[in-house]
Amino acid sequence: MDYQTITLDISESIAVLTLNRADKMNALNTQMRAEIAHAAQEAGRNAKVLVLTGAGGAFCSGQDLSDQANLGNLDMERTLRDEYLPMLKAIYDCPIPTISAVNGAAAGAGANLALAADVVIATESAYFLQAFTRIGLIPDAGGTYWMTRNMGSAKAMGAALFADKISARQADDWGLIWEAVPDAEFEALWKARAAHLAKGPTLAYGHVKEAIRGSWDNTLEQQLSVEGHKQGACGQSRDFQEGVMAFLEKRPAKYQGR
Repeated sequence: MDYQTITLDISESIAVLTLNRADKMNALNTQMRAEIAHAAQEAGRNAKVLVLTGAGGAFCSGQDLSDQANLGNLDMERTLRDEYLPMLKAIYDCPIPTISAVNGAAAGAGANLALAADVVIATESAYFLQAFTRIGLIPDAGGTYWMTRNMGSAKAMGAALFADKISARQADDWGLIWEAVPDAEFEALWKARAAHLAKGPTLAYGHVKEAIRGSWDNTLEQQLSVEGHKQGACGQSRDFQEGVMAFLEKRPAKYQGR
């Protein structure tokens, strides 16, 4: 695909998907949603880590509402089903670890696009905003799902009803994201995190993702069974053998991954 609204750079097993409509604060339109979905699938096939970030001073301001000509005919249910769902699932179901490097404002569907990744790293000047009730809507694009699971129903309810900005530091403290870091350290840190994962046991990472996500519906006994099955698979891998040998020989491991 010849991308017009994003860029995708794959280097040293790290795929960096950059939302590239800086003049619109990287607002999401139909073309961008399709391109993100396609790029995430490409990354899953050709890289070991996927990083999402934004061009300019924003991560993503959400749905592009600037096209007033189409606003009155906007079929939101269809748009969420046919455009947002494939995009979000391409990220959420990506077989490799995914990181959202939130470099600025993440509002509306843009906030929830960020939360679709496995790990969210934000610069301290960034913020998250569930802006939906400001225009008579409810959080969508997975917002009610990820907010509730990440920071609990009380914080999720307040974020949805009041539509207040949540600073990156608050998001970190509340468990909505993995970490907020000083602006001056942000780019170097997310790149180091991505490099760490790219060199790691990506087979095990895939099982980690499946086990943690599936745990919500399981009893302890069921989850122990899941862990046993997946640990058995990991224990038969060359990565496990390499990891043990590297530990005993006091050297960095050289994992082959999936």
